[in-house]
Amino acid sequence: MRVKLGRPDLSEHERYFDAPAATPQSPLTVTWAGVTTLLIDDGVSAVMTDGFFSRPGLLEVGLRRLSPSAPRIDGCLTRLGVHRLEAVLPVHTHFDHAMDSAVVAERTGALVVGGTSAVQVGLGAGLPADRLTAVTSGQPLALGAYDVTLIEANHCPPDRFPGVITGPVIPPVRVSAYKCGEAWSTLIHHRPSDRRLLIVGSAGFVRGALDGQRADVVYLGAGQLGLQPEQYVIDYWTETVRTVGARRVVLIHWDDFFRPLHKPLRALPYAADDLDVTMRVLSRLASDDAVALHLPTLWQHCDPWS
Repeated sequence: MRVKLGRPDLSEHERYFDAPAATPQSPLTVTWAGVTTLLIDDGVSAVMTDGFFSRPGLLEVGLRRLSPSAPRIDGCLTRLGVHRLEAVLPVHTHFDHAMDSAVVAERTGALVVGGTSAVQVGLGAGLPADRLTAVTSGQPLALGAYDVTLIEANHCPPDRFPGVITGPVIPPVRVSAYKCGEAWSTLIHHRPSDRRLLIVGSAGFVRGALDGQRADVVYLGAGQLGLQPEQYVIDYWTETVRTVGARRVVLIHWDDFFRPLHKPLRALPYAADDLDVTMRVLSRLASDDAVALHLPTLWQHCDPWS
């Protein structure tokens, strides 16, 4: 099979960059900061998935040992207006999700909440044990104004660095040190507004894992989805969006995470994914189910429940 050259043109999907912007009356906002980093904030209490801001380049990832970039992390937290978080929630522990999570937690007073692999990333960064929480799948955890439930999931195939992390990850390290670890679907219930959000960090699923759960909005990981057979995409949509009864879907993890956030975003190249295929299949499924489908705008405070 011939590999397509280049990368998708985001202007071809411009009509999907219309996720509802927040207003001063919005009781809860979601702000996307690339890949699967999402800030969920009600103005008093906030949590964040991943917190990945360093975004080292492809050559650096392939040839060098990696360390979090403090200037990039601090700059992005400032741009987001983040000073304090209840928790940082890595969706799994590949570098493009968990590499910065402990530094973000240190800067914001947050816990790192995830699987045992996320705990090892935190220990390697010097976080004390009482700031690290390993969860049990399906057990809600109260974090500020939120009940957060992590439910077992799978990484989208192929997983280039499978397995769990069994010892502290002490930067600088090779990219392979960031094994996938436990992959999660993250359910967030904001108690004051009774709003519910599902975040699927990787385009993988465990059949039946979300049965009985509900969410109004899904932030749906799309990385590598465009390379999967169409039936896989249909099953993924069914096991996530349809299962929880969502009426709005915002696609994440489609951007080229080797590119820093101060440069305009671009899609992953065709060699790594095919966003055009993803949009074609998901737009049809969304239309069939009367679900609003969106792509997020970087740094924009959104109210996807509006």
